[in-house]
Amino acid sequence: HTMEDKTIQKADSYIASLEEEPCRTKVNKTKINTNPSPQFPYHQQSPESFMKMLEKDAEDRRRRRCANEKKALVLKEKGNQAFAQEDYEAAVKHYTKGLAKLKDMQQLYTNRAQAFYKLGKYREAISDCDWALRCDDRCSKAYVHMGKSYLELKDYKESRSCFTKILEIEPKKEKMVREYLTRVDLEEERELQEVEARREFDQGEAKVTAVPKLLEKLSMSGHIVLYYCGGIQILSEAVQDSTAQTLFRLSNGFRIISDNSTVRSCLEEKTEDKDSRRLLVSVLKLWRAVCDGNSENQKVLLSCPVTTQALVDLLASEEAAVQTECLSLLHVFSRGPHGRRVVIEHLNVSTMVRNIITGVSKPWQQRDSTAVEVLENFAAEDKLCMQLRDVLTYCVTEPFTSVLRTITESSRPVFPSLISAIDRLAQDDIIHHKLAHDSEFWKTLLVALKQCSSRGFKEVLYSLLGLIINLSGGSSPAVQDRAVELCDCCLGLLKDSDGGVITQALGVLSTVLPQSSEAVKRVIQANVVPTLCRMLKRPGQNATKYAMKTLTVCTAASRSAREELLRFDKKLSVLRRLLGSSCDVMVAGNAALCLGHCLELEGVSSRLVDTDVVLQLLRHAAGDAKETAVQQNAAIALGKLCRSEPRYLNRLRELHGFEILHSCVKLIT
Repeated sequence: HTMEDKTIQKADSYIASLEEEPCRTKVNKTKINTNPSPQFPYHQQSPESFMKMLEKDAEDRRRRRCANEKKALVLKEKGNQAFAQEDYEAAVKHYTKGLAKLKDMQQLYTNRAQAFYKLGKYREAISDCDWALRCDDRCSKAYVHMGKSYLELKDYKESRSCFTKILEIEPKKEKMVREYLTRVDLEEERELQEVEARREFDQGEAKVTAVPKLLEKLSMSGHIVLYYCGGIQILSEAVQDSTAQTLFRLSNGFRIISDNSTVRSCLEEKTEDKDSRRLLVSVLKLWRAVCDGNSENQKVLLSCPVTTQALVDLLASEEAAVQTECLSLLHVFSRGPHGRRVVIEHLNVSTMVRNIITGVSKPWQQRDSTAVEVLENFAAEDKLCMQLRDVLTYCVTEPFTSVLRTITESSRPVFPSLISAIDRLAQDDIIHHKLAHDSEFWKTLLVALKQCSSRGFKEVLYSLLGLIINLSGGSSPAVQDRAVELCDCCLGLLKDSDGGVITQALGVLSTVLPQSSEAVKRVIQANVVPTLCRMLKRPGQNATKYAMKTLTVCTAASRSAREELLRFDKKLSVLRRLLGSSCDVMVAGNAALCLGHCLELEGVSSRLVDTDVVLQLLRHAAGDAKETAVQQNAAIALGKLCRSEPRYLNRLRELHGFEILHSCVKLIT
């Protein structure tokens, strides 16, 4: 052995002897202090003194906590300011100092978790969320940050669990939770697609390897326009499934296409030659192929500034093929909530909406419903409506009124869907208010109404009347100014052969008449009451509802309308039938109100003595307490009956009606 080996053996022997040596300590030197000097000599204090000492100690603790809480709040505010300035490192430091002052402050944990998330420190964010939940197990914000952090760590199961727990705590946040869960699904789907695409690529299947090879050829510069045009067309044909779409993305396909100077010139429409137009159309078709049904590709495509600007501008292109392909691409995005959200987040949606509406008047769009279908799909998004509110005149009112003045025989098929999209936008309260109070907008609606009526464009007419019903539901000076003209037009439509148009015309009368006494006089003079009575005899829930409301407005405003109703229906059988059979609360309430109006005429009560009107009114007076207007109308009508005809008092006693009316007194007053 060498000297080194001998030394190692000697050391090993020495260590072994130490391990075998027993403990040499023989004496236990642990000592117990049997005579402490207590800080609190409890045995020497009275119970009263002891309680005072406890109270003093609790008060001291409370004061210290209040002081620490103030310091923690100051540090939290500093952290919030740093976070707002995107200085997340500083925010973390301030929140950490705040927690040193107050360790059970839930807001500091959730705020620091959010800062950690921004810094990409997802484990730290999850830990802080866990501490926040120990402070408050119903802290939904902690579950939000924890769910997002787990998503970044690709722990989809835990992420879903966190977001689902938010719904258990706050059921009203269902929409937000659904969006988060969708995000988890999309991220998991993206990962699975990429794993599958790489697996198939590694296996060397020809249909899969073709995409990267074509992209490599298209990345070379210096070729003529037709070279790229042909290559992109072949590439579009190669993208037949999800795997090819994913490989296109993984092979940097979006960047290769958009960074090509020749393609970029086409997208920016800097060249107008025929070949460049063909190339532009080919690029739009390629993007449609790679984005159709692929959420991740949709997001990547719209993350490129060149693309986002081009898509909006190309909607206004004078080249039919270009605009058609651009709309087809947007249609792919509009079919799903994720695609719509990506568009709203990345595109100039106000200009997009304006260009879509304007394009409806172009000849090629009159043959293609894609434009209005895209608009209808996007109109359902609340975030889109929010972005349109401040620019409504520019992006909606002006282009819509412009195309509305140009309805022709060839363009009429697309207008019902276009009007439906505007109607959907008007479900937003602010957009509704602005349209309802826009005088020029109403002027155009009235012109279009008259034109469609004279030309027999029934389908457009039906949609226009529906939009007017929606917008005229509340009081508006713009509606009041046009009320007489609107009602004159609708009176003419009551003679139409189309039942749907008649119903919609009744709907307009029911919403417009309450806003104009002049319009009420006009329709009564036009002998509308008998027409309304005939309408009420026909089946149809909406027609009955609109006709009953219109009749009630007329009888409330005019004695002659009541007299006309009684001449047509001496025993008010129409109203009594609706009281007895209608399951619609609005119809029953208006029938009782209208009956009350008629009972103010002399001799009417006597005509109804042999009917069951008292029983019918009592049923409604004793009905659902939530429908106070119906109860009140029925009770008032009963009061008028009894005042004008004493025989009804006996009938009321038999039916215990006084007790019912007594319970309704508070409603009447």
